[in-house]
Amino acid sequence: MPKIFLPAVVNYAPEKGAVEIREIEQPEIGEEDVLLQVANVGVCGSDLHQWTSDHSWDVNYPVVLGHEFGGHIAALGKRVERWKEGDRVVSETAAIINANSALTKAGLYNLDPDRKGFGYGVNGAMTKFVRVPARCLHRVPDNLAFEHACLTEPCCVAYNAVAMNSNIKPGDRVIVLGPGTIGILCAAVAKLCGAEVAIVGLEADKHRLHIAAQYGCEPIVSDATTWAKQRDGLGADVIIDAAGASITLKIALQLVRPNGHITKVGWGPQPMGFSLDPLVQKNITLQGSFSHNWPIWERVIALLANGMLDVKPIIGGIWPITEWHDAFEKMHKGEVVKSILKPL
Repeated sequence: MPKIFLPAVVNYAPEKGAVEIREIEQPEIGEEDVLLQVANVGVCGSDLHQWTSDHSWDVNYPVVLGHEFGGHIAALGKRVERWKEGDRVVSETAAIINANSALTKAGLYNLDPDRKGFGYGVNGAMTKFVRVPARCLHRVPDNLAFEHACLTEPCCVAYNAVAMNSNIKPGDRVIVLGPGTIGILCAAVAKLCGAEVAIVGLEADKHRLHIAAQYGCEPIVSDATTWAKQRDGLGADVIIDAAGASITLKIALQLVRPNGHITKVGWGPQPMGFSLDPLVQKNITLQGSFSHNWPIWERVIALLANGMLDVKPIIGGIWPITEWHDAFEKMHKGEVVKSILKPL
């Protein structure tokens, strides 16, 4: 059969700006894979970091970007069960895992050292068709539009950081540092957990902070000290560090109460350059949070489908993949929280 070529958004080298539309061959699938026809794909901050070449993870160049996606099954491998062509699905990001890893066997394949994800380790979804292991698939209810379902992945990042790794209780006072996609979604999930929530950004983030306020959060520019100490003068119960700069951890240490909790979900490759003594002195728990796993996806899809978690406020627009540069720029400049692409 003749080869089929598709336009794709490709990160082709580690240099800044090394992203362009290229023609790629339609992927072939293995016996345990499906060929997924992409309906929508979200632009992640990590896509932007690879575009600007200030990321801190290994990339398998050249690679098609995009790991927030959903669509319809177009073809199935011979050993795929439970699925059929035309099924509406979203995909997890762990494209490659070690099935024999102790972490994988414990259900924590997101932490498997051999894990490689879409958009950096293998070709992602900023194209028309993507090869996906059937184990990554989750069913999308008919009432959940793909432009919302494709954001299941960042919602799962936020859910894992907040509901799983932060031990938030109703009535806790929670501060989220960084009003990007993950920060706003972390704030939204914290509200679902029954917390009082403030979200902190810079002067340039006022548009994003306004969007965060739609989730019932208190938007704060720059200094959250007054809000943190409002109840009893000791600080916030939980700080979620969702910013892409290491200095925000220092801010978190200042804002959290003694015996409080900090969860760091934002990436920042810069060295810290400050003392961690407050962590000891205040008896603080510092928790990292990375990715997600199967049960988190199932719960988040249910929250999206029943409307308890609404992603509409963060969506700044939908662009064809040929206009990826405009979509990236608007996110990079802070004009929109989340850009979504639609393959041709």
